[in-house]
Amino acid sequence: MNINHILEMIHSGEGINIEFKESKGRLNKDVFHSVCAFLNRSGGHLFLGVKDDGTIVGISEDAVGKIKKDFVTSINNPLKISPSFYLTVEEIRVEHKIILYIFVPESSQVHRCNGRIYDRNEDGDLDITDNTTLVYGLYMRKQSTHTENRIFPFAEMEDLEKSIFTKVKKLAENQKPNHPWSLMDDFELLKSAGLYLKDPNTGKEGITLGGILIFGKEELIHAALPHHKTDAILRKENLDRYDDRDDIRANLIQSFERLMQFIAKHLNDKFYLEGDQRISLRDKIFREAISNLLIHREFANPFPAKLIIEKDRVYIENSNKSHGNGIIDPENFSPFPKNPTIAKLFKEIGWVEELGSGVRNIYKYSKIYSGADPVFIEGDVFKTIIPLVSEVSDHASDHASDQVSDQADKKINELLIYCITPRSREEIQQFMNYKHRAYFRSKILAPLIKGGLLKLTIPDKPTSPNQKYYSKNR
Repeated sequence: MNINHILEMIHSGEGINIEFKESKGRLNKDVFHSVCAFLNRSGGHLFLGVKDDGTIVGISEDAVGKIKKDFVTSINNPLKISPSFYLTVEEIRVEHKIILYIFVPESSQVHRCNGRIYDRNEDGDLDITDNTTLVYGLYMRKQSTHTENRIFPFAEMEDLEKSIFTKVKKLAENQKPNHPWSLMDDFELLKSAGLYLKDPNTGKEGITLGGILIFGKEELIHAALPHHKTDAILRKENLDRYDDRDDIRANLIQSFERLMQFIAKHLNDKFYLEGDQRISLRDKIFREAISNLLIHREFANPFPAKLIIEKDRVYIENSNKSHGNGIIDPENFSPFPKNPTIAKLFKEIGWVEELGSGVRNIYKYSKIYSGADPVFIEGDVFKTIIPLVSEVSDHASDHASDQVSDQADKKINELLIYCITPRSREEIQQFMNYKHRAYFRSKILAPLIKGGLLKLTIPDKPTSPNQKYYSKNR
């Protein structure tokens, strides 16, 4: 989590999705009331080591380890939070003090803390257990909003793919050594991930639609959801039909892998330096885009999800339970979790980041990959448009454009190393061997600054004659 974003949230004060607990030497007794309330309402941000008025007091250094251990142990104890919900604790140093940050996503289930049901109300946690109207409303809201929770009592463990459980455990362990899932059997993992539920209103219990979509064999998936599929299409030459196609009707884990393989088969890769590491821009962009395509769709809608690779763009669309309409501004939007339980599992295995970060990452890396901005359109069908080619490669053959892209990647990486020492605009332009200043500013320098690859030494005076630019490697 970005430290500036952390400070912004703390300075904004407590509210319906922000809670402070002092917890200087030990956990506050009511910390899990807030966790339960966030899970039941719309998620939130929990800060330990911060007083109610926003004063950062920090956690005693000798107590940090014990508090983190106590929190993780309790959150996985069904006697404390039921159903249990796995959360991670992030240790952050602010103003030379240690605070602990926990992001709590909205859950698609109703949770209890010590047998009581809590809901979030402004900046407080409200015990609604004895108010039958509020409890009924909470259950109805969860059931009507989250299709992933639909229970299939006759689905059996034998109908699920054993190999997918093994893969999920391994991926979770790669993200966090000694991850609790690695020690669980398949049924225990299913319950821990919130993919096996009991409806307290009807007494019906079983594997949920989310569990079937993640772990199910194709026969079970299509018995539960006959219209489920994702269509991957290449349409560059044959615009009336397609040049290549993969009709994917598998579970979400296998679907993710096949979609990534389809992208790798048909799109060039690009590498650049982030810090001191070379990363794949293609993988950065499409890992996020494909995860969003798979986990944030409205599964009750039979509209088929599509990923279409065209000459100059990738066009993605899926059914959506809209919370707005029109083009999304990545810097100013409030993400809504469509299938939080499925999204949580994808986060645990490292295939998706915090809610909302996917759109921002696609926006960031797409500008570097192609020199153009992606577009996200909210509606009953959610559309993502990722541009593929820059102005230069529009006028070149496919072979020549590949060579230009590879050479440009190499030159940009060399530039970032060159700018570890702050450089003037004239120095950078000369280094890149561009003669026209206006073109260099608009097509080279501005995208690198906007994409966060180059920083200004005088950020509050961008046109200063003394302005210089440096890379994040500095």
